[in-house]
Amino acid sequence: MATTELHAPRVAKKSRPQRNDKPVTPGRIALYVTLTVVSLLMVVPFVWMVLTSLKTPVEIASQDAGLLPEHWEFGNYVDALKAAPFATYARNSFIIAFSHTLINVVVASMAGYSLARIKFRGSEVIFYLFIAALMIPTYTKVLPEFLIVRFMPLAGGNDIFGQGGSGWLDSWWALIIPGAVTPFAVFLFRQFYLDLPVELEEAARLDGLGEFRIYARIMTPQVKPALTTVALLTFESSWNNFLWPLLVTRTDSLRVIQVGLSVFKTENGPQWHFLMAGTTLATLPMVILFLIGQRYFVQGFATAGLK
Repeated sequence: MATTELHAPRVAKKSRPQRNDKPVTPGRIALYVTLTVVSLLMVVPFVWMVLTSLKTPVEIASQDAGLLPEHWEFGNYVDALKAAPFATYARNSFIIAFSHTLINVVVASMAGYSLARIKFRGSEVIFYLFIAALMIPTYTKVLPEFLIVRFMPLAGGNDIFGQGGSGWLDSWWALIIPGAVTPFAVFLFRQFYLDLPVELEEAARLDGLGEFRIYARIMTPQVKPALTTVALLTFESSWNNFLWPLLVTRTDSLRVIQVGLSVFKTENGPQWHFLMAGTTLATLPMVILFLIGQRYFVQGFATAGLK
């Protein structure tokens, strides 16, 4: 009668992590020094802005003043907020930036998925048109977009031919709709969707999922770096936009925070302590957002560059 021997389970030995010590070469030292210098150059303007916002006007105008304030005037921030309705400006900027981000992520991801995973006649031509749109300078599109907004039919008192009223001027439509979807976002999403394995959608189709559910539930969760990258870039671009809100709005109730900073530029010259305080407050949301999503942001650009 055969007997079975019971063996104690073997405990796998933990492998020591291999050290990947690269030799220190003059080229690597030069690279680190260069990156350190570039990083400092990027940080210095922000540090100077914060320190200037904490100085008095006399100290800013003095040529003998040092980098650090002699008297830390934290009240500059309170006075800057009282100089204009910055709560309204910040609310407007957030609504516009959030709306642009949501529209761009949703619509551009749909367009990118269609160009990457759905074969239809003319898809390559449409993709090349998006590439061509990337080459158009931003400021050359301002005048055509303004005319479209101004002569929008059946809006703002306009008739069917776009005459007689103001169209979308001085309205939320003018602030949100133009420029909500960017060609770069469509291009980036297409590149990410192209890299996904075909087996994912084939298995989903065998399970009976439709095209939209495949896009929303199967494919899009796999491109989180692209979603984060597009969201951060769109929010940053919309939050810092100055020219377009200035052109299409006339009332303070629709002004954005970047336009609101202009109240500190008087006939006697800029009020630098208030201007730097307001700019610091306007910059903080973007710094916080980047720190939160920097891992996916860097991964998105690195992955897109490898495709």
